[in-house]
Amino acid sequence: MRDALRGFNAIVYKEVRHLRRDPTTFVFALLIPLVQMIVLGFAIDTNIRQVRTVIYDEDHTREARELVDRLRNSDTFHVVGYVASGGELNEAIVSGRARVGVRIPPDYSRDLLRGRQAQVLVLIDGSDSSVAAQALNVSTAIGLDESLKRALGEGFRPPVQMRARLLFNPDSRSPNFFLPGLMAVLLLFSTTFLTAFSLVKEKERGTLEQLFVTPVRPLGLLVGKIVPYFGIGLAELAFILLGTRYIFGVPIHGSVVLLVLLTLPYLFTSLAIGILISSKAETQPQALQLAFSILLPSIFLSGYIFPRETMPLLFYGMSFLVPATYYINIARGVILRGAGIVHLWANGLILLLMGIGLLFIAARRFRKKVIAT
Repeated sequence: MRDALRGFNAIVYKEVRHLRRDPTTFVFALLIPLVQMIVLGFAIDTNIRQVRTVIYDEDHTREARELVDRLRNSDTFHVVGYVASGGELNEAIVSGRARVGVRIPPDYSRDLLRGRQAQVLVLIDGSDSSVAAQALNVSTAIGLDESLKRALGEGFRPPVQMRARLLFNPDSRSPNFFLPGLMAVLLLFSTTFLTAFSLVKEKERGTLEQLFVTPVRPLGLLVGKIVPYFGIGLAELAFILLGTRYIFGVPIHGSVVLLVLLTLPYLFTSLAIGILISSKAETQPQALQLAFSILLPSIFLSGYIFPRETMPLLFYGMSFLVPATYYINIARGVILRGAGIVHLWANGLILLLMGIGLLFIAARRFRKKVIAT
């Protein structure tokens, strides 16, 4: 093993000196992820509120105004105006001026007073499925609640009451859910790109071939290349945790020390991916394309945005090959649920094995190049 790592110290020293002469690396690794976290943390909000709504009221009675007030008070609907015809109602939705249109018929109050069923037309823009689902659910719930009150009286108490309690994120804040997952994406993005471009630059300058003819072993070269970026990755983790806690106010329920320890195998795997990319790419554009081919599945298959359980079986199986899947479990487990090592050790072990496997594959590819040289 010692012979396999020959030249490790020299490569680490060389890479550290290179990083000191290239301050743009620190800007890319630390400042840009922090800016992305702030922008995305404030921009992404999964809580659907204040959906633009227009009203076509053909009844103009107290009962119709009460229904409109119920829609306003739900916080889901934001009444932006009234229209005077069904054509204007459709036009408001087609033009995008409103997402929801509510048409109250002229006999709405008369039907209610006579005990008949009163029908209200709710037109919903289905081009955004999340907004449409929320508008549909809330409007249906308002109609059901209004029906029960009128049929059974204001003082009616249902015989069964479901009392739901939200754990870990009782206010349903989007930053609490998204930022731990975003942490996995940002760490993967910066570390993978840094290591991939580092070796590709050596190829383009011709200095990598010079290293091949020295006593440096391929494994020692690769491990020496990634060690300095471990420090950068940990510094980035510190910046992200500070921003998560003090900019967005996300409480960290678990141990920060445990989170850092379980981040190490994830950083190792991310750096190994970058090394593997650089063993294949000959130019920086090629490295960029390969890195993005890794980044996009990490976003969409890891459970960061969409629940993995709802994916088709093929893609659900593929998600187990994505390192971010395991780190998102770690980050959300420690930060949101206060999980301990007993609950998360398997995720860390899988990441470590992934990193070792990827690094040895990359070392084997470079060994072939050494032999060819």
